[in-house]
Amino acid sequence: MSPKRAAVPPMAPSTLLPRAIHLVPLDNINGFDVRPGFYETNGATAIPGGVNFTVHSHGASSVELLLFRREESEPFAVLPFPDHYRIGNVYSMIVFKLNIEEFEYAYRVDGPYEPEKGLIFDKSRYLLDPYAKAVTGQSAWGKTTPHGQHYKARVVKDDFDWGKMGQPLIPAEDLIIYELHVRGFTKDSSSGVEHPGTFAGLMEKLDYLQELGVNALELMPIFEFDEMLDYREVNGQQLYNYWGYNTVSFFAPNTSYTASTEYNREGNELKKLIRACKQRGIEVYLDVVFNHTAEGNEMGPFFSFKGFDNNIYYLLTPEGYYYNFSGCGNTLNCNHPIVHQMIMDCLRYWVTTYRVDGFRFDLASILGRDEHGAPMVSPPLLQAMAFDPILGDVKLIAEAWDAGGLYQVGTFPAWNRWAEWNGRYRDDMRRYLKGDAGMAQAAALRLTGSRDIYDAAARGNASVNFLTCHDGFTLHDLYAYNCKHNEGNGWNNTDGANDNNSWNCGVEGETDDPEVNALRRRMVRNAFALLMCSRGIPMFLAGDEFGNTQFGNNNAYCQDNITSWLDWSLLEKNRELFKFFQYMIRFRKGHKVLRRDMSGGACGFPDVSFHGVAPWRESFGPQDRYVGVMFAGAERNVGPQIVYVASNSYWEELNAALPQLPMSMRWEQVVDTWEEEQFPRPVDGCCFTIGPRSVKVFRAR
Repeated sequence: MSPKRAAVPPMAPSTLLPRAIHLVPLDNINGFDVRPGFYETNGATAIPGGVNFTVHSHGASSVELLLFRREESEPFAVLPFPDHYRIGNVYSMIVFKLNIEEFEYAYRVDGPYEPEKGLIFDKSRYLLDPYAKAVTGQSAWGKTTPHGQHYKARVVKDDFDWGKMGQPLIPAEDLIIYELHVRGFTKDSSSGVEHPGTFAGLMEKLDYLQELGVNALELMPIFEFDEMLDYREVNGQQLYNYWGYNTVSFFAPNTSYTASTEYNREGNELKKLIRACKQRGIEVYLDVVFNHTAEGNEMGPFFSFKGFDNNIYYLLTPEGYYYNFSGCGNTLNCNHPIVHQMIMDCLRYWVTTYRVDGFRFDLASILGRDEHGAPMVSPPLLQAMAFDPILGDVKLIAEAWDAGGLYQVGTFPAWNRWAEWNGRYRDDMRRYLKGDAGMAQAAALRLTGSRDIYDAAARGNASVNFLTCHDGFTLHDLYAYNCKHNEGNGWNNTDGANDNNSWNCGVEGETDDPEVNALRRRMVRNAFALLMCSRGIPMFLAGDEFGNTQFGNNNAYCQDNITSWLDWSLLEKNRELFKFFQYMIRFRKGHKVLRRDMSGGACGFPDVSFHGVAPWRESFGPQDRYVGVMFAGAERNVGPQIVYVASNSYWEELNAALPQLPMSMRWEQVVDTWEEEQFPRPVDGCCFTIGPRSVKVFRAR
């Protein structure tokens, strides 16, 4: 067979590619017609007549493309990249007459092996493309990869029709974020969905979420991850890496989250879910894990980044070992230009191809460390995210700490674009709610937007307020357990946080005592009422609205069972609690003054003011457990809005007084957590009694 072929007919340029394919002679490698590819287009891209494959490696001496038939472990073709197909550190090749339905691909990369320098090239390894858009090799949940199989990639041809659908573009102050795990949300049979544990199953619950009133879903990791990492059995219970914080591929949705696990090449099931959310006015955020990968440390697997450029993708010690600021074995070298580029390409991809509205960055402080692990003043990666044009309307939310001890709540490099999970809100409000002394002043500050932490003028919506999230107790468990109960995780109850600031209301765990259960329900109502009446962006954990429990486990990362799955039977059992959550969400949405500064107050009142049992108080003392906060503002064509939030974390009832209103207005009580059912009722004068451990909310009419 001649090594040269006649020129192929001209092709229309792909919209994904920067230039058209020119008329040039073709090479032939092992029976395949090839030519140099598009060097600026990373990954594998379908083009008219073939597929463009582009990868890069700084330290490699050679790269081979491996082609596999579906579900076969040995390649049917090996195509070495010719030396003249390499420009700089980029290898690019178009392979013609490939049917993307019929093959999978991987790479082999050769280069020096000098572990002390972080160079561990191994030509025997099959490597997953770092830019793989669809991954095969472990498609069905909980099934180990067959012997001899490897992660491989599929070529994606994006043809999803978004129509004329736009982004919801919900202002930050109007958000109500609902954090959920895609599998756990509907996996239990009590969910009643046709496709439990999948994107399709979640889509079946969107009417429920719309009824609840949330307008933003924060999905725990949905990138391709390995739930079999550290798979084990404890007391006969199978434990997985259930949460998904161990990324295998940053560009591919998790195949096992689809109703049809055989194929998820185009990601259409996830796209349909996102489209359905937007049609209901619900934004979709992804919890992304750019701080580490599933390859772990020296003892971990070797399937992608280690084989392309281990000393570039990971932070390494001078001896070539892995820094572990993530607590998961390795740390991505985020501010190296190559990793920086990959992360930015990834975020742009999810925004343009999947129309994602925002990202929550796990252990985001790592994204601001330099190549030696030291915190940077102006990290280039974080700055690039803040100013990138494609990401211009995207919400950026940082978990502003890491496992290496860096804690940046209030000081995360922001450029007025970043919001933060406010861990101070969680800790201070939990302590106040359970009645700890000396917490009233902190509670007042948290309720009013944490102005001691965030500059109200520059970062008015930086605080994501939360009391519960995936990491820790559910809201029910926060008032049912004094101590964590993680024995089922297999670490002798040593894992998980010890500083939960929880209170069991007198009995550890579940009880039939009606008084204890009534108190617990009231404590949950207290917590949610204050969350909905706090300045900032509220977020709560899926299932809190109907009393879901993890049975005291505050680190359920490995529990792929009813411990982590939502028990939807509790929705009917705790219907009144669900109605309370609905009521408070509607109340927040109906009162803009709770969400933002409305131009200097109203009726002579300041925008925000603090009150004790007697009106007008500058600050609170160490023994105070009553906190009154009044929000006042005026909206054009609507008039004044005045809301007073009264919270009593003391164990006895108190008599208190509201500020005096203008003659034309009167107070109306709209919330009383002492009661199961809520309805507005007029207040006679300004004096009122607030029950022990309860919250009341008033508005001026």
